[in-house]
Amino acid sequence: MTYAEAVQFLYSLRLFGAKFGLENTFKLAALAGNPEKKLRFIHVAGTNGKGSTCAMLESIYRSAGLRVGLFTSPHLVSFRERIQVNRQLISENEVVRLVEELQPWLKQFPDGHHPTFFEVVTVMALKIFAEQKCDLVIWETGLGGRLDATNIVTPLASVITNIALDHQQWLGSTLAEIAAEKAGIIKPGVPVITATDEPESLAVIAEMARGKHAPLAEVAQASRLRAAAGTAALPLPGEHQRTNAALALATVKALHNNLPVNDAAIRSGLATVDWPGRLQLIEKPRGQKILLDGAHNVAGAKVLREALKRTPASGPAGQCNHSKCAGPGAGAPITLILGVLGDKDWQHICEILAPLAARIFTVPVASERAAGADDLAVACRTANSSAQIFACASLGAALDKSAGDAFVVITGSLYLVGEALEMLGLSPAAESERGLNEWSVAAQPASTGR
Repeated sequence: MTYAEAVQFLYSLRLFGAKFGLENTFKLAALAGNPEKKLRFIHVAGTNGKGSTCAMLESIYRSAGLRVGLFTSPHLVSFRERIQVNRQLISENEVVRLVEELQPWLKQFPDGHHPTFFEVVTVMALKIFAEQKCDLVIWETGLGGRLDATNIVTPLASVITNIALDHQQWLGSTLAEIAAEKAGIIKPGVPVITATDEPESLAVIAEMARGKHAPLAEVAQASRLRAAAGTAALPLPGEHQRTNAALALATVKALHNNLPVNDAAIRSGLATVDWPGRLQLIEKPRGQKILLDGAHNVAGAKVLREALKRTPASGPAGQCNHSKCAGPGAGAPITLILGVLGDKDWQHICEILAPLAARIFTVPVASERAAGADDLAVACRTANSSAQIFACASLGAALDKSAGDAFVVITGSLYLVGEALEMLGLSPAAESERGLNEWSVAAQPASTGR
């Protein structure tokens, strides 16, 4: 089997959709020898900020000398981004080997119960992390938490970043319902750390923690800023990253007895953390600045809006003065390139972001679920009638039309950000692998199987 053939096999698993439930993952992990029982985890759920918080935790513990596995999704360009050891992507040869080893086990599942892409990849990750003898695994949920394939582990800590409306068609239509799904990662007696401060969501998390006798640490706004203020300057811009940093610090503190980390490792870890596609600022040789941000839901769009209102040098006290701040600078007009998935609240996202821009190019996302560029353009015109707004056939066309603009923001979907990284020459092309992010739900939540 070649690497291309392994990727094609993984792509074929999309036919089985995304099933909510743990039966398949438990069974597949057992066939693999239960590698999860040889590992220690920090399990991270939440609506936004999961990836950034995971990246910070990974960087801190790696700086402390641990061998750290990192499991995240979706990937921006290469499938191998999902499974990393000490921030090194799993090799193509390892992907081939793992696929070949798992294929015979998949035949032991009856018709109608074939493991999905995410279930298979979850067990692939467990297997390689155990083989690599990772001291710790930073383990991000895929969708939700309670019935997510990652929830077969018992972690050292359960981390919930925040709760916002997203994936309502599968997780629930209210914040309380979504919080209940995310809080499903809470295990008996295992510490819970959350930056959630919305009362309705926090009440659900607190009740779940009490019921499982799991100590709960709330990273409230005041303590967030105090904690983050004492750390090294974060290379990830945005006030929301200070919140994520405070959450990571609170998690490190909660686990200090099991995983001691000194202050130097914490400072080094935060100062060197890298997480592409989130307020990532690029300056081209001729001076054009391009900001990439995967603001893929309403909450993410609001965070991006706040970041864009900040200036890099002369903002009011308390605003970001970091050299990599997302703000375009005083008086600089913003050009927005926007592509959103159709199953998101794209009209509301347009309402939030369109008023910030002088020129807007709407584009289709390379996804079966993309919102139409024409529909996005109509919504943007409604939100900002004074902007120049164009519907483009592709991201490439939008980049060409905006080539002379000083400050360009590309946002609306991580899929779009991944495509931009390729087009800008910042990541090796792997177009066939971005399609692995595609999924659809094959069945509604039923039972956990345990």
